[in-house]
Amino acid sequence: MSFTASVKSEVAANELKECCAKAQCSALIKMCSTLNINAQGMYLTIQSESAPTAKKILKLLKDRYQIHSELSVMKKMNLKKNNIYVLRIFDNTQMILNDLEIMDKNGLRSHPSAKMVSKDCCARAFLAGAFLAGGSVNSPNKTNYHLEIATGDEKLAKFIQRLMERFYLPAKIITRRNQQVVYLKSSEKIADFLKCIEATNSVFEFEDVRIQRDFMNSLTRLDNCDFANEMKSLAAGKKQCEDIEYLENYGALEFLPTKIKQAALLRKKHPEASLNELCEYYEQEYLETISKSGMRHRLNKMAEIAATYRKQEN
Repeated sequence: MSFTASVKSEVAANELKECCAKAQCSALIKMCSTLNINAQGMYLTIQSESAPTAKKILKLLKDRYQIHSELSVMKKMNLKKNNIYVLRIFDNTQMILNDLEIMDKNGLRSHPSAKMVSKDCCARAFLAGAFLAGGSVNSPNKTNYHLEIATGDEKLAKFIQRLMERFYLPAKIITRRNQQVVYLKSSEKIADFLKCIEATNSVFEFEDVRIQRDFMNSLTRLDNCDFANEMKSLAAGKKQCEDIEYLENYGALEFLPTKIKQAALLRKKHPEASLNELCEYYEQEYLETISKSGMRHRLNKMAEIAATYRKQEN
């Protein structure tokens, strides 16, 4: 099961209050159904590739309205060959559409009134319905984070965007193949959206995988940083050893100030040691503590003296 399917299955299983059930049903019918007219009158055709979504729609309609329905399953002919669940509603079609604020005396509406989603619980239920109908979210195991809700109605997309912004979810909208896509990219905001639609277990799974990935990325960055520092230390040590060798050949090593000479001899003895390690060797050798900056200062002074002798020689 994909992560999207897992989220939808969890959201569809949530129990709803009566006001929330109406808001969620409105989102589902608006986004999943088409209105058909024949000699007998109007009827609704509702399609979904998600079994939990189709079951949720049927449950919400049966709980709220007296309906006669017909359910069928088709199979796509493309490579994935997904099932398509088709639900047809023949009774009380206009009453259902009016009650859900999908239709009024002026015709079909793009979205319900603000009154239907005035409560936060109803707004969350509407967003949950929109996700069940047209939503998807990348698996947290993937390297990029992406959650989206796609609809063919631009006004509905903007309505969904405003609802998400109400819960501090900064969604954006793009057009993709004649679809309006409301999307989130931030991993934190995707987790907040999953909390908003009460996909609690999915939030835990999402956050667990995300934290593990962030932890491993941090370790990798630290390893890379340590490796880079080690390479710098080796390069600095090599240059210092060259300076020491030059001073020895020039006969100047013996005439260096005592503390600088001690640091130079330690570096010669331990050419690949880091500054911290040199400080420890210095304490063992001379029974005197020295800081990392102190050791760096002495080695830098030794390098300056070597540079001075080279300049004089040239």
